[in-house]
Amino acid sequence: MENKELEIESHPWQPFIPDGAKVLIMGTFPPQAKRWSMDFYYPNRTNDFWKICGLLFLGDKDALLCDDLKTYDIDKIRALMTEKRIALNDTVRKARRLKGNASDKFLEVIEPVPLFGLLSEMPGCHAVATTGEKAAGIVAALTGTEIPRMGEMTLAAVPPPDASESPVQLEIWRMPSTSRAYPLAVERKAEYYATLFRHLGIL
Repeated sequence: MENKELEIESHPWQPFIPDGAKVLIMGTFPPQAKRWSMDFYYPNRTNDFWKICGLLFLGDKDALLCDDLKTYDIDKIRALMTEKRIALNDTVRKARRLKGNASDKFLEVIEPVPLFGLLSEMPGCHAVATTGEKAAGIVAALTGTEIPRMGEMTLAAVPPPDASESPVQLEIWRMPSTSRAYPLAVERKAEYYATLFRHLGIL
C-alpha cells in the first residue's frame, strides 16, 4: 500500500494550557485509540509519563491511577498539571502510521504543530521539553536549533506576537522517552524530569 492510501490521522486533543503555564511538554503523537486507558495525553497504561509525575509530585508512581490500577484519573491529572502549571501538547498535528502501530520510527509527519502560535497562547512559558527523540527532532526543525543531549537544553529565539518587540528566549529541553519501550527504569527517567522541574521552580 502506498503512503498516500494510508489514513491521515488528526491529533485527537486540544492543547492543555493551564493559567500561567511555565513549561510545555511535547510528545510526538498519541497511540491508536484502542490502546488508550483514558481520553487524554499519554493515555497508554504502560507509558511512564504519569508514573514519573506521580513519583515526583506525589511520592508514588501509582498515585495518578484509579483504584482499579488499570486506568488513570483524568480529573486528578488535570488538577495536578494545573497546579504545577504544566502545559501539554504534541509535536505532530497530522500523521500517517506506516506500520499501523504507535512507533515513532514508522510515523510519517504530515503536519507539525504550529509551535510559535501555540506558545503565543501562553506568554509566561519560556521552556519546551520534548519526550523522545522524534519529538526533539521536530522541535529542532521548527526552531532552527540543534537537538540537545539527553537531559540538557538549548536556546531559541521565539518571534514575539508584536513585531515591534524583541524575540523571546526559549529553552528547549530534551527528556527521555516515556514509552515503556525506551530501555530506562522509570526512576531513572524521573531523575531527568526532576532536573527540569527544579530548574523551572516547579519541584
